[in-house]
Amino acid sequence: MKRKHTSAADTPLRFVLVTLDNHVTGSVDRAAAGLGKDLPGLDVRTHAAAAWDKQPEQLERCLADIAEGDIIVVTMLFLEEHISAVLPALTARQDDCDAMICCMSGAEVMKLTRMGRFTMEGEAKGPVALLKRLRGKNGKAKSSAGAQQLTVLRQLPKILRFIPGTAQDVRAYFLTLQYWLAGSEENLQRMMGFLIDRYADGPRAALRGQLKTHSPIEYPDVGLYDPSLKRGISDDLKDLPRAPRGCRGTVGILIMRSYALAGNAGHYDAVISALRERGLRVITAFASGLDARPAVEKYFIEDGQPVVDAVLSLTGFSLVGGPAYNDSKAAEDMLARLDVPYLAAHALEFQSLEQWEASENGLMPIEATMMVAIPELDGATGPMVFGGRSDAAEGSSEHDMRAHPERVDVLAGRVERLVAP
Repeated sequence: MKRKHTSAADTPLRFVLVTLDNHVTGSVDRAAAGLGKDLPGLDVRTHAAAAWDKQPEQLERCLADIAEGDIIVVTMLFLEEHISAVLPALTARQDDCDAMICCMSGAEVMKLTRMGRFTMEGEAKGPVALLKRLRGKNGKAKSSAGAQQLTVLRQLPKILRFIPGTAQDVRAYFLTLQYWLAGSEENLQRMMGFLIDRYADGPRAALRGQLKTHSPIEYPDVGLYDPSLKRGISDDLKDLPRAPRGCRGTVGILIMRSYALAGNAGHYDAVISALRERGLRVITAFASGLDARPAVEKYFIEDGQPVVDAVLSLTGFSLVGGPAYNDSKAAEDMLARLDVPYLAAHALEFQSLEQWEASENGLMPIEATMMVAIPELDGATGPMVFGGRSDAAEGSSEHDMRAHPERVDVLAGRVERLVAP
C-alpha cells in the first residue's frame, strides 16, 4: 500500500470506528500504525459499545470523537441501549463528515449511511434491495441463507464495477463489508485506506491518491483454526496436527471466525492446548456469520455419522444466531443429528475478568441471556466463563482476549470426563 511520502500525506484525518466489542481493536490499532507510516496525519479512534455500561467515560469519548470524525464506520450495533446512546451524535454528524458507513446494525443506524451520492434513506433501496433481489429463494438452496448472502456479497462489486454514478458508491459499501467480514489486520488496513482514498473530502481531499488500494484478502467462509497453522487458518482437516498417541477421544470446538482472523485467539489457544494435554484430539472449526451449522456439517459429521465425541462451543452465542436473533429449533435439529454431548463456554464481552471476579452478581443480565440462557435453549450444558479481557493488559494486546487458567483447567477436565470417562 506504500507510496512516496508527500506533504499532502500529513493532512489530518480522523477515522472513527464504533462497534459492539473489542475483538478487532488490537488489529485496528496495528493496522492504523501501519497506515500511519504513509499518512502521518491519520488519527484512528476505536470504540466498543460493550464497555459503555461499566465505563461511561468511554461513551463520552466516543461521542466526542463522532462529533469530530471525518470518516465514521459503525458496525454491529443491535442493542437498543447501544443505539440510543450514539444515534443523536451520529445523526448530527451525518451531513458534516466525509462519509458515514453503517453496517450490520439496527435499521435506524443503517439509514444514516452516506457515501458520496449513496444513502440508505427510504425503504428497500440500495444494498438491502440488491441483497433481497439476488440472494434467491432459501427454500430451494442447499446452502444456508448466510452462505448465499456471502456469495452475493462477493459478486456484487464485480457486477457494479463498470456501472457509473451512484453504483460506484454502492460498490464501495459492499467492498467495505467484505473488508470487515474478513477482518484480519491486513484487511482492516486495506479498508481504512480504501475509504480514505475514495471519500476524504474538503481539506482532506489531498489524501486521495496517496495510497495504492487493494481488494480484500479472501479467507475460507467455513474453515479450521489451529495455533500451529500458518496464519492459523485452513479449510483442510489434513493440515491439523495428528491425533496424539493413545488418543482418548475427539472434541469438536466451535469458535468465532472474526476472532481467529483478527489474531485475537489467545483464549481459544489455551482451551485447545488444555484438551490436547489430556490426550484428546481437537478439531476447531468456524463458519462465517452466526450460523455454525456449516462448520458442524463439514468437519464434525462424515457419511451421516459424527466424527467427534463431544462438541464445545466457545462462541458465546446460540448455535444458530447471535445478539439480534436465534433459531433454537434449527440448533436442536442439528444437535439431534450429532447426538453427542454439547457444552457451551463463554468469554466475557461486557466486563473485564477483574470486574467479573469482584462482582457480587457475576454475569451481567445481557451476558446471562446471550451466553447462558439462549445456548441452553439449543440444548447446551455446563455454561461457564473461560476467559475475557484483563484490566492489567497493556500495549498492543490491551484489548485482546486471554484465558482464565483456572477456569480453562476446569473446563478441559469437564470435557475429558464426558469424552473419556
